[in-house]
Amino acid sequence: MKLSKFLPTLALLALMSFSCSTDSIEEDKIDALANSYVPATKTIEIEILELINNHRITLGLNALNDMSQIKATAYSHTDYMRDKQEVSHDNFYQRSSSLKNNPGATKVGENVAYGFSSAQSVVNAWLNSDGHREIIEGDFTNFDVSAEKDQNGKWYYTNIFIKK
Repeated sequence: MKLSKFLPTLALLALMSFSCSTDSIEEDKIDALANSYVPATKTIEIEILELINNHRITLGLNALNDMSQIKATAYSHTDYMRDKQEVSHDNFYQRSSSLKNNPGATKVGENVAYGFSSAQSVVNAWLNSDGHREIIEGDFTNFDVSAEKDQNGKWYYTNIFIKK
């Protein structure tokens, strides 16, 4: 992750590490701080959410509500994939557990992608894949997405769905 994006978090961590307490900062608290960062929403992200909701509505399914906590979690993973230059579901269990603990999800699903240059192309790719389409059409109440470009201008995507 880029240091400049997390400067406030790093400052907080530095202050906490110099406290008079002998307790060390727990790793899950550090992860929670890092996962609380929500970047500004990009046009491509809005388009993805709209395309998915439009697809769900045409099938008679409920439209999903976006949620900043999901977006923060998705962003953290998208940034991880971009830094590794690799699309993956690495650490999905931790993302799922975090969203189950707060905001109280009972079910979590995730779609990831790389390289698609438009919202329509990435949503089409997900819909043309049985597993990804099952997530999009699943029994969920909320979702959000993160789309980030790498240094070569290629997009990485993480789309997370939860049921509350």
